[in-house]
Amino acid sequence: MATLLIVHHTPSPNCQALLEAVVSGATTDGIEGVRVVRRAALSATASDVLAADGYLLGTPANLGYMSGALKHFFDQVYYPCLDGTKGRPFGYYVHGGNDVTGAVRGIETITTGLGWRRATGAVTVTGEPGRADTEACRELGATVAAGLMD
Repeated sequence: MATLLIVHHTPSPNCQALLEAVVSGATTDGIEGVRVVRRAALSATASDVLAADGYLLGTPANLGYMSGALKHFFDQVYYPCLDGTKGRPFGYYVHGGNDVTGAVRGIETITTGLGWRRATGAVTVTGEPGRADTEACRELGATVAAGLMD
């Protein structure tokens, strides 16, 4: 069975709504043979990353960058996972008050260094998430999970 690891930093109701939509999509009835594992960014480990077949990342944009928690996650797993996870698919979502550019750039730079393959476009949301935003996150979860089905 394939494993999809969702690593997230969810400090607000807006981020929680996006996370729930991602999980809903990843666990929808049409997805079979994929185990979904959720880890808060501060508790996810290199072992979690190495054991997974694909990744979904979620973060708020804080002070023009990804959250410190997601950056800490990347700092902890980068070198231990560098050779063992190349080519694995990933997706991500970012929520910000008004700008997510720096957070997107940071995630793209680090995942490129890891050699991960973006499975679908990023979901970026500014302000309070609306129905279209949560639907985009649901599709994000479903797309990345479906890509792991055998």
